[in-house]
Amino acid sequence: MTSRETILARVRAALAPLKHRAPYPDYPDTIAVPPPLAPQLAPGSDLWTAFSARARLVHGTPMEGGPAALAAWLREKQLTRGYCDPALHPQFETALAAAGIAIETTFDRARIDAYEFGITQAAAAIAESGTLVLSDATTSSRLAALAPWVHIATLTREHIHATLAEAIAALGDDPNLIWCTGPSRTADVEGILIEGVHGPGEQITLLMP
Repeated sequence: MTSRETILARVRAALAPLKHRAPYPDYPDTIAVPPPLAPQLAPGSDLWTAFSARARLVHGTPMEGGPAALAAWLREKQLTRGYCDPALHPQFETALAAAGIAIETTFDRARIDAYEFGITQAAAAIAESGTLVLSDATTSSRLAALAPWVHIATLTREHIHATLAEAIAALGDDPNLIWCTGPSRTADVEGILIEGVHGPGEQITLLMP
């Protein structure tokens, strides 16, 4: 039995005697009051533009132009091997192959260091903070989104929400979400900010048609 299996077995054993789980707290609707919307987030505004501006502030990379633009960027960065969500593969196959970039649609944990980038789908984006939201329901491989140095999350305009509150309401009861505001970062050691420690060092958001 692996260490992971041992830990999970202990957790299950500890939970087994509990016949009923504690309910969620009943928070009043007035517990959080959002600030007034900035003009860039007002109804009818271009949320992609607002998201892009805020993503850049946290060292994220918004990108337009679809697969062709991504292929050119990967080629410029000399990133030639990566993973692609099988559902997205038909859209990217031709452009990446023409640029000499090899992609796989199954992420092999045993070869984790072989993947220079991962392409997966984002569940949503939040314009006010430049945040991407990944969900187990829409991310084909969480490891492929978090392990390679470069993560490319595909996004369409209808999945961009103006505020955090709107995104939470739209995402419903999904219990497993990852909020990505720029690349992974930590300042635990000597207060020095380092990117790419607990996840990707470059976070690309690719706007798709």
